Amino acid sequence: MPGFTLRNIPDDLFNNLKQNAEIHKRSINSEILFCLESALLPKKLTPSERLNRVESLRSTIPAGVISCNDINDAINSGRP
Repeated sequence: MPGFTLRNIPDDLFNNLKQNAEIHKRSINSEILFCLESALLPKKLTPSERLNRVESLRSTIPAGVISCNDINDAINSGRP
């Protein structure tokens, strides 16, 4: 497993990191890994969370702005 050294961490950031590690009963290294995973790895959504997000986004689009043809064109062009 690769490793690296992190240098020049600002004092405030290090103190926050150390405090969070203590709160969560983790080492500073484990806290850094947790923070990196939280920031860089995608969060898995449950189907109900995904549907809620779709409904929320759908409600922000004014009626008539996007037609069925627009949706089909987007699907056929490989866009999500």
